[in-house]
Amino acid sequence: MATAPLSDPVVAAVADLFHADRWQPSHDDLTIQFKRAGLSVGDPRNTYAMTGKRKRVRGVLLYALDHHEPAGQKLVASLVGLVKGAGGFRPASEFYVGEETLANARDAFKAEGFELDLDGNLRPRLLENLSGDELTEALFAYVRRARKGAPDAALVTGTGKDLLEATARHVLVEKGRDYSGLDFPGTLYQAFLAVGLTPSPGSVKAMGALSSDAREKLVDALYVAGCAVNTLRNKQGVGHGHPFVTSVTEEESRAAVEVMGTISEFLLNEASR
Repeated sequence: MATAPLSDPVVAAVADLFHADRWQPSHDDLTIQFKRAGLSVGDPRNTYAMTGKRKRVRGVLLYALDHHEPAGQKLVASLVGLVKGAGGFRPASEFYVGEETLANARDAFKAEGFELDLDGNLRPRLLENLSGDELTEALFAYVRRARKGAPDAALVTGTGKDLLEATARHVLVEKGRDYSGLDFPGTLYQAFLAVGLTPSPGSVKAMGALSSDAREKLVDALYVAGCAVNTLRNKQGVGHGHPFVTSVTEEESRAAVEVMGTISEFLLNEASR
């Protein structure tokens, strides 16, 4: 089943697609979709029998956002398809959602790296057609989804490259540099240089010294990253359990914290298997 982004703005925008004045899609349609997604427990109608469609959609999606985001992402895609099937995106239809409601929904999805076209088709934005600030914005949307664990965010539709390589190439273009003929390690290395960061020769050599098995190499890299973050904290003399001091930039601190979170989540998931 297709998935879509789920965020507070998306919840509000999708809920607005279901208005009491439009009797299609129906309450029964919503009940079926909630059940298919396994999210019926979040339906406000379980408590208030006369709850309207907009409040039902908002309630279930907010429940999913807090408790079961993957199921909520699938439900968002299903709900958009439900509105499309009822003619909600055709201006001539009696069930048309309206120009302003549609514009709000398109903006909400755009901020999450998705495109909702005028016909109601929802898809990841084609990054190959973007450049400059617009591409930067779209890549940030994928980064947000990747940090939330969305599996589709790692592979950027329309580029044939994963998120990291697409980002590195964009950085090089923005800095007026060329990536033609470079493999992934070379592209990433040049992107680091382009923003004023110089990976040491030892780090490049170390990558070649890691396991040749891709999965083992990931474990090795996570271990090295974890030790590096811990060393950064200890070298600053702040001790354990304390925030980074002012000599560590905000960007470095944020990256370090995200690395900590990534490694901690990885270890906890492995321990619970």
